[in-house]
Amino acid sequence: MNKDLIGNLDFEKINAKLFDFLDHSPVPFFAVKNMKTALQEAGFTELYESARWQLEAGGAYFVTRNDSALIAFRIPRKDFTGFQIMASHCDSPVFKIKPNADITVENKYVKLNVEKYGGALYASWLDRPLSAAGRVVVETEDGIEAKLVNIDRDLLIIPNLAIHFNRQVNEGYKFNVQKDMLPLLGEISDFSGGQQESLGERPDVDTARSQGDKPKDRFLRLIAKEAGVRPDQILDTDLYLYSRTRACHVGMENEYIVSGRLDDLQCAFSSLQGILLAEPSGSVAVHCVFDNEEVGSGSKQGAGGTFLYDVLHRINASLGRREEDYLRAVASSFMVSADNAHAVHPDHPDKSDPTNRPYMNEGIVIKYNASQKYVTDAVSGAIFRALCKKAGVPCQTFTNRSNLAGGSTLGNIAQGQVSLNAVDIGLAQLAMHSACETAGARDTAFLVEAARVFFSGSVENTGDGKYNLRF
Repeated sequence: MNKDLIGNLDFEKINAKLFDFLDHSPVPFFAVKNMKTALQEAGFTELYESARWQLEAGGAYFVTRNDSALIAFRIPRKDFTGFQIMASHCDSPVFKIKPNADITVENKYVKLNVEKYGGALYASWLDRPLSAAGRVVVETEDGIEAKLVNIDRDLLIIPNLAIHFNRQVNEGYKFNVQKDMLPLLGEISDFSGGQQESLGERPDVDTARSQGDKPKDRFLRLIAKEAGVRPDQILDTDLYLYSRTRACHVGMENEYIVSGRLDDLQCAFSSLQGILLAEPSGSVAVHCVFDNEEVGSGSKQGAGGTFLYDVLHRINASLGRREEDYLRAVASSFMVSADNAHAVHPDHPDKSDPTNRPYMNEGIVIKYNASQKYVTDAVSGAIFRALCKKAGVPCQTFTNRSNLAGGSTLGNIAQGQVSLNAVDIGLAQLAMHSACETAGARDTAFLVEAARVFFSGSVENTGDGKYNLRF
């Protein structure tokens, strides 16, 4: 497998880059930071939404919003045909650390108060090393400034309850996030304490423990140290737990990859590599990575916000084109909504559709849903199949079983802002929304090559249902 090539891409080298990206992108802020670095090294110019844009044909640019969403684009010429957009997301189901997070238990332990973000598989977070990363907003002489922090060491753990105290746990257990999913930070002997937890069955301990001086927030002090500021400078935080398990290969022939956040950093990484390798000729290549897909995409940095709409309009206006030119360009544009897909599970093959059964390492998955959870239709599906054929990469299909409800993704939500032909695709994986997911070692390179060809080409609308494909 290591000697295999797709186009000019080596599977092993692509996966090594992917692993580095995954390991250094514990939360969306760092994923965006790492993409910015790669784009800057490739000669892309950073833009700011608050500044005037002066774009040029032949230029390559990127802009971020909220430090957690990013759009990069390359302009081949002023009279471009349309926009070739690949959209993915950089957030994953995790646990967000609440304000005033410290909780003391039995005057002995210190744990952190958290809440769920998205639909995580809770059990996968237990009994594994965790840490915290995100951003802090600090007070400055002129206002405020956001700083990224990552406590890059094994810091936290969410310990399981021993089977001796719950003999029926293997027969099914309903997790209570407030009770079962609070990570252990340390012992009280090493801390000044924290907020008190009410233990209904031990009121005497609770009363005794609540006496004395108000405890200090040692977790905040740890975060301040990582940020290089004083605790009193921190005005607010966006901090999350993350799994410390590093990306790796598994399988007899290293045929699988295992990591947290494959959904959807695997697609975001592939799209990034595609635009870096592409040679746009007729249309503007647009690499778009949203935040907050796992909680509905309704934020300003999500697919339901105006980020993509604003950027496309500003590209058009900055080049001196009229509004009608923009509308014509959108009609000759195409979006690939790239978000991972479910592979047939080896222990539960009955959960998959009888005739549409994607497997890892067998190519890019085109996703269909009659209720428009996915945007793929016959036209967009056909365009993407033609793209894969041109790129020389395999593709396969996914639909849910007709008696099982499936999830949704960002494609149909983004359509509310910019309506254009679009297809939903992904890479086949197991254990979606687990702290540690599994995918195929060949598939990332397939999507990188498809993205390269896609960003280099155009989809020209010559009438409703008629398109010239220039790949």
